[in-house]
Amino acid sequence: MEIITLHLPKSYLEGLEKLISWGIYPNRSEAIRVAVRDLLKQEVWNRRED
Repeated sequence: MEIITLHLPKSYLEGLEKLISWGIYPNRSEAIRVAVRDLLKQEVWNRRED
């Protein structure tokens, strides 16, 4: 995996911390990976090429 630097608003970080405290994700990195994967799946990978 590659390491990247990411700047997020404080409210996004607070939301990520809630997901972690609720036990939905083990850490920020995993939550962000899932979010990026879902975005790519929706916007790129499932897009039909016309």
